[in-house]
Amino acid sequence: MSYSEPARTAGVSPTVGPISAAEHLAFVRAQRSVSFLQTPAWARVKTEWRGESLGWFDGRRLVGAGLVLHRPVPRLKRFTLAYLPEGPVIDWTGDIGAWLDPLAAYLKEHGAFAIRIGPPVCTDTWSAAQVKEGISDPGTKRLTGLPGQYADPVGAGVTSRLRDAGWLSQSPEDGFGVGHPQFKYEIPLAGRTEDDLLRGMNQLWRRNIRKAAKEGVEVTVGEDLKAFHDLYVHTAGRDRFTPRPLRYFETMFAALSAEDPERIRLYLARHQGDLVAATVLVRVGAHAVYAYGASSSEKREVRGSNACQWTMVRDSLAAGCDVYDLRGITPTLDADDPHVGLIQFKAGTGGRVVRYVGEWDLPLRPMVYRAFDRYMKRRGR
Repeated sequence: MSYSEPARTAGVSPTVGPISAAEHLAFVRAQRSVSFLQTPAWARVKTEWRGESLGWFDGRRLVGAGLVLHRPVPRLKRFTLAYLPEGPVIDWTGDIGAWLDPLAAYLKEHGAFAIRIGPPVCTDTWSAAQVKEGISDPGTKRLTGLPGQYADPVGAGVTSRLRDAGWLSQSPEDGFGVGHPQFKYEIPLAGRTEDDLLRGMNQLWRRNIRKAAKEGVEVTVGEDLKAFHDLYVHTAGRDRFTPRPLRYFETMFAALSAEDPERIRLYLARHQGDLVAATVLVRVGAHAVYAYGASSSEKREVRGSNACQWTMVRDSLAAGCDVYDLRGITPTLDADDPHVGLIQFKAGTGGRVVRYVGEWDLPLRPMVYRAFDRYMKRRGR
């Protein structure tokens, strides 16, 4: 598992109630690692949602926490979808009903028509070698067609219990659903050295890192969000995705930095004064995340993107992180699928694919939930 869990609380039936942002942050800081989407600061980034910090209590002791983002229903403002992205932060190893039932009761009482959660629990992993072999095999089209390198019994148990309790899976076969991806690419860092990490990368990645150094690419940690955003908009036009506005990144950096000055960093790769690549790294505890990236269509031969990634990996290792998270992929291994290039690029780092439990919905007011579902499908979510 990539995210650590709170201390196990066997036999406990916690109660749920609101907590302050300060209490929430103190709980987050006491964990080995937590998704940045479950920090209180994230509520200040997602301004189109209403944020709420909830805690699970064993008596007066705080034993779990979650950031809930409330999304109102169009034309029914008093009802909300209660979303806990990559959360909540609870003990997932035992009776999860003891944790989720009081959450459902609290949220229903306070106007939620449904809950959406993303348990930070993995089910399977596949090595970079398996990914490479799968892509080269014409008969293998998907990761899920390969035996996993490791199957996590906790993940299997959580999946089974959610389904039995009436939760509905929101993770489609391609791995990208309505929210955050079920399949991620991660590089384990714990107990490794820089030399170990370089040896784990494929020849192309090592060559590109050396090439960037030879060409004189300089990577610095900076604050020029406008330069990053200009390059990001350029990247969006080239790669055909819709970019976020500059104001979003300004809000993100301000909110996360205010919570912890080491939480978020901007990396800028320049060659002879020209910005050739830029990336955003977010870290909570021992979990480092590559959140955003941009690259120039010019000077691609100097390998600025590889230089940025390697600098972020080294900094994450130096900070004592357990994991460097390259975020979402699709599970395709079909050489004819345009998405396969993304997994090939990430697999070159020598890490592993991790499949998580995915996102799940619990309808609390079924009629409102069905209406919301129809609305979202009409607008393409």
